[in-house]
Amino acid sequence: MALQPIRAEILAVKLIPNVAPDLAGKLKLKPDQRSIGMLTCTIDDAGYTALDEATKKAVVEVVYARSFYAGSAHASGPLSGEFLGIIAGPTPAEVKSGLEAAICCLQEDACFYTGDDEGKIAFYPHVISRTGSYLSNLAGVPEGQPLAYLIAPPIESVYSVDAALKAADVELKVWFGPPSETNFGGALLTGSQSACQAAADAFKEAVLSVARVPRDF
Repeated sequence: MALQPIRAEILAVKLIPNVAPDLAGKLKLKPDQRSIGMLTCTIDDAGYTALDEATKKAVVEVVYARSFYAGSAHASGPLSGEFLGIIAGPTPAEVKSGLEAAICCLQEDACFYTGDDEGKIAFYPHVISRTGSYLSNLAGVPEGQPLAYLIAPPIESVYSVDAALKAADVELKVWFGPPSETNFGGALLTGSQSACQAAADAFKEAVLSVARVPRDF
């Protein structure tokens, strides 16, 4: 059935209270960033959203965030998934708070949805009412700006981003041209919260329309 939530599975979460100087250098940590927290999960875009949420709930910064090639179905190990995120902060307590916020976001908020009755098409029509430092930097918008985070498979993403841009007073800040590392595509759009929601709704309807009639042009 279409529009069923697909939630990321959290695979591993670890905290390093006092990171080794050499590793701190490779991660380009600031002098006051002594602790790091790491998280892997099965859905990368939900993971990026969760890390951004961490920056709003604790004194932490995202210092590393990467998707893994071909996605969780081809992971290098049972705890790899398709995403690794690392946050850094001044104390273990702050990093722990950030990790807890990220976990809560993955469990209760950010998720993909099925785009067809068979559940073979997955897409991400997510609206962030107030960005944290990570996604603000990625999108080049002021911190606290609303954002529509829109992801879908390749042809669905291009078709549906166009529909989203035409449906609301939003601006395209980042286009993820397919294929990404996980063979998806999409965009980050900004505007008012209501405009971002309208854009996400239009994106959703366009993805569903492609799923229903993929060859009608």
